[in-house]
Amino acid sequence: MEKLMYMMLIEKTKTYNRITKQIVTEHVENIRKLDDEGKLEICGVFKGYPGVAGMYILKVESREEAEELCKQEPLVMGGYATYKLVSFQIANKENNYLL
Repeated sequence: MEKLMYMMLIEKTKTYNRITKQIVTEHVENIRKLDDEGKLEICGVFKGYPGVAGMYILKVESREEAEELCKQEPLVMGGYATYKLVSFQIANKENNYLL
């Protein structure tokens, strides 16, 4: 069975520049929670890509679970960002890099 991960691409809305310290704190708390639960592979901020804030790579069992986590992101809930959810198949030694 193919192993999938999900990338949440976080895109800025027109209100992104109005983010408050409270929203940033909630955003970081959400990141910590995902990490503590083992659902976060990596996350980060994009530099030099206008309109794109950053991304999460989520380790979850299904696209539906990933979608729910995306909807719970404080930046999304507050209207400061939208997201695109992309599924991707992992290529590694275990599956001979999909050969």
